Amino acid sequence: MCGIIAIARRRAERAPAQPALLVEDLRAAAGHLEAQERPLRERLESAAGTLEQVDSALRGVPGVRGMLDDPTGTAAIGRLVVDLEQAIERIESALDDPGLPADGAASETPEELEATNAAVIRCKDALWAIGRDRLRAADQVGSLMAEDVTPEGIAVLFSVHQALSALDRLEVRGRDSAGVEIQLTGHGLDPADPTVARLLAERADRGFGSGSVRMRDGVLVVVHKAAAEIGELGDNTAALRASLRDDDLLRMALASPSVDGLVLGHTRWASIGIISEPNAHPQCSDELDVDPVATDGPFVTAVLNGDVDNYADLAAAEDLQIAAEITTDAKVIPTLMSRRLREGLASADAFRDTVARLEGSVAIAAASAGTPDRLHLALRGSGQALYVGVAEDAFVVASEPYGVVEETDTYLRMDGETPWDPDNPTGSRGQIIELDATAAGGLEGVRRWSYDGSELPITEDDLTVAQVTTRDIDRGEFRHFLLKEITASPASFRKTLRGKLVEVDDEMQVVLGPETLPEKVREALRTGQVDRVQVIGQGTAAIAGQSLAHHLSDFLSETEVRVEALLATELSGFRLRADMSDTLVVAISQSGTTTDTNRTVDLVRGRGASVISIVNRRGSDLTDKSDGVLYTSDGRDVEMSVASTKAFYSQVAAGLLLAQAIADEVPGGHRSSSPGQQELLRALRDLPARMEETLAVRSEAAAAARTFGPPRRYWAIVGNGVNQIAAREIRVKLSE
Repeated sequence: MCGIIAIARRRAERAPAQPALLVEDLRAAAGHLEAQERPLRERLESAAGTLEQVDSALRGVPGVRGMLDDPTGTAAIGRLVVDLEQAIERIESALDDPGLPADGAASETPEELEATNAAVIRCKDALWAIGRDRLRAADQVGSLMAEDVTPEGIAVLFSVHQALSALDRLEVRGRDSAGVEIQLTGHGLDPADPTVARLLAERADRGFGSGSVRMRDGVLVVVHKAAAEIGELGDNTAALRASLRDDDLLRMALASPSVDGLVLGHTRWASIGIISEPNAHPQCSDELDVDPVATDGPFVTAVLNGDVDNYADLAAAEDLQIAAEITTDAKVIPTLMSRRLREGLASADAFRDTVARLEGSVAIAAASAGTPDRLHLALRGSGQALYVGVAEDAFVVASEPYGVVEETDTYLRMDGETPWDPDNPTGSRGQIIELDATAAGGLEGVRRWSYDGSELPITEDDLTVAQVTTRDIDRGEFRHFLLKEITASPASFRKTLRGKLVEVDDEMQVVLGPETLPEKVREALRTGQVDRVQVIGQGTAAIAGQSLAHHLSDFLSETEVRVEALLATELSGFRLRADMSDTLVVAISQSGTTTDTNRTVDLVRGRGASVISIVNRRGSDLTDKSDGVLYTSDGRDVEMSVASTKAFYSQVAAGLLLAQAIADEVPGGHRSSSPGQQELLRALRDLPARMEETLAVRSEAAAAARTFGPPRRYWAIVGNGVNQIAAREIRVKLSE
């Protein structure tokens, strides 16, 4: 799973932040939380508003410069953030534990409690952003700085930090190499100066490996790369930070008062070409017959996600002179674009001509030294993505929203599949974007075309607001996301129950508001208008659906209501009926964007069925299609690992809550007040604590695994027919 990141920035106009003043704002936020005479929700909302203002002030280059200028005030902000996080944690614990005072929250209606939860989330988001995004940015930029760096150089280093931070988040499930390129203008370095000339010559690696530099059209391009077949998440960016910190030529350039920089980065999981620094992206346009020390001529760099299926044909057709050590398909992109520039095409036309010749599913970002204030993007085919984040004074481009949200929650999503012209579906499929750094941060700096050259206007309606923040996707101190999410499972489970499983007069009750179980659905269950419940999902969500259906069948065993669990694709493919007004469909999805599930929901709604969804993501497609929504966790507990853990457990918890709420409405159903149901609901309430007890013996489980687990890995290779012969050959090779 590769990742693209790029930062294009213009000069900031806002004055640097003043941490000393922001300290007072944080103290005011603490005062809001402590104002016991006010309702809890109001106090939380007031604190959230203040914290969000502090976060906004600390964003961007003005925020970084202000924090670097005032280390004492910045340290005070850090201490207050810790205190406020602890205060919010105490409030949240009170909401979860009926034995603790919750400042009146226990008496709130489900709708009011939902608003209280939303205010808690706003506070946590803002505090996280201040402490883990803003303060960390200043610290990391400071670690990259030399003593003589100018304010303009700080802006460049901030872009570098953003790129490295995004690459860390884009390395979700695997990595083998990564690279970051800085394209510098206004650097003040004279190629005729003996010291500069020596450094340029020493670092003119023909393979464009780590530490390589080029000086073309007066633009200095510096690239650093890391490549390793074996390693942990985060190793590559740590290596890149270290090599950037020691770059003497870069330090000289950042001492200029007029320096400016565009940053292009990539994390690679190799599919074509071996794992090596020369194959790591960015790739450059140099060919064997081009002197890498030359100071003029069209120089292009590019990064690629996906595969260029016809790269070998293109290299042969144009007789590209590619160094033998470079075997990645990405190399043809900057090389072809450079040739088109030599022929006299403008950079936008040269880029479009290049990408239009590529076959396969691709996401591409490219930059040319001839137009250093322009960044070119292309997306075509399925399986790839590009997002253009619109931030203060900057465009942040990434192949996943995870790479954008540290700096902005607003982005433009490119569409690589929908044809612009129905009469030319092949030629107009895919999009091309050119970003103008001089207008960064506004839509006037974005131009968009289809692959056939038709311009596609952009309006504010094209922008999307992200439903996640870096808090949702942070790996923390864990080596990988699977371990992190297993550890977070008890908290996710507990949040799913919050305000929905309550104890009133020593009796456990399931309380779901009309936003989850609308009155029209309740009435249909009470009157028998709905006598069929079908639970759908795909993957692990479908397994969680089986749990819901099992419990609901048991709860309704003495009624005429039929309950079944099935795959969404099975329902849409074989089980649809013309009239489904007698049916309640429960759709389960972690993200709310599962195509098969959402398409099935559209089909059953069109036939009169009611739909309740169990989903984790607020504002997702599935929530818009549903009559009612039951959120797992806090409605934003994103799961990054492939193997579902906390999301699955929370879906099971939500399913049991919904099953009991439905049974409470159906005549003859097992009421929650019955002794057997009370025992079950109490056990459900206590389950997060039991999960924590299980996780507490992790070290003992690890020791047992080392003692009793198989000391070697075993592989089973099977096949039929000719595949059986191939499998036999593989077994022979492995045995050797």
